[in-house]
Amino acid sequence: MASPGKKLAPAKPAYARRFPRFPIDARMHVRMFQGGEFHSCWGHSTELGQDGVGATLTGELEKGEIVSLEIPLPLSPYPLKVRAIVRYRQGLRYGFEFLTLTDAQRESIRRVCEMLATKADQSNH
Repeated sequence: MASPGKKLAPAKPAYARRFPRFPIDARMHVRMFQGGEFHSCWGHSTELGQDGVGATLTGELEKGEIVSLEIPLPLSPYPLKVRAIVRYRQGLRYGFEFLTLTDAQRESIRRVCEMLATKADQSNH
């Protein structure tokens, strides 16, 4: 316990993100290979960054598991279909890092993040 009058240093995050995350709510589909069989579940994205997405899912995944994600994005006529790795799990909340983005997918995500950043700035004013 800290002594009276002594301030504790703020906790450092476990890791630093390469790109900021922005709130987004989109229904997403997750496909995984578990126990020798293909399975799938649904979820909702909660945040999006240029390198990954956070989501709440109906199924269970393990940290380090590789999955296929299908996420409808604003500004795009087709859903983003990409492979990702589970980087963290907290209950039903998951963090995914995109693994294999094409240049077109990377550009689409960048445009969506710019739009979400502008939207977040406008709601803060």
